[in-house]
Amino acid sequence: MIEQDEARGATGGEGVDRRAAAETVERELVLLFRRARNLSTTVAAHVHPDLDPASYSLLLMVDDAGSLRGMDVADRTGLDKSTVSRQIATLVDLDLLERVPDPDDGRARRIQLSELGRTRLAQVRAERRKHLHGQFASWSTRDLRDLARLLGKLNAMMWPR
Repeated sequence: MIEQDEARGATGGEGVDRRAAAETVERELVLLFRRARNLSTTVAAHVHPDLDPASYSLLLMVDDAGSLRGMDVADRTGLDKSTVSRQIATLVDLDLLERVPDPDDGRARRIQLSELGRTRLAQVRAERRKHLHGQFASWSTRDLRDLARLLGKLNAMMWPR
């Protein structure tokens, strides 16, 4: 009941507390996004010295989704086709992606991780996972579950699919 009242934006002292809590969340999100951007730059360089963070993000998408058409990438990222095309060309040149025939359309091509891309991405993800496990070692399982639940809720709210 209290959470419902708070969610409706209670007035008075609770409204001030709620506003202060929301401002704290905003500050923490800004800090989190800044650190995530910096981490992406560092991790991208570990995959390949010439890899930029935006292209690293594209690699992660292809790894998660499997082979994709360039248009699929443009739709998922909200970027225009020419930008996606340049990113894909760069990743192919770096031998992190490869173009393969589209089994559904003989005229089209799909992109997928190359063997080098798959190997490098797996190494970086394993290193990152090991680092995070160490960082979270002092957290309780309940805290980790709560964080995962709340991050899921935040992602659903901010970036609807």
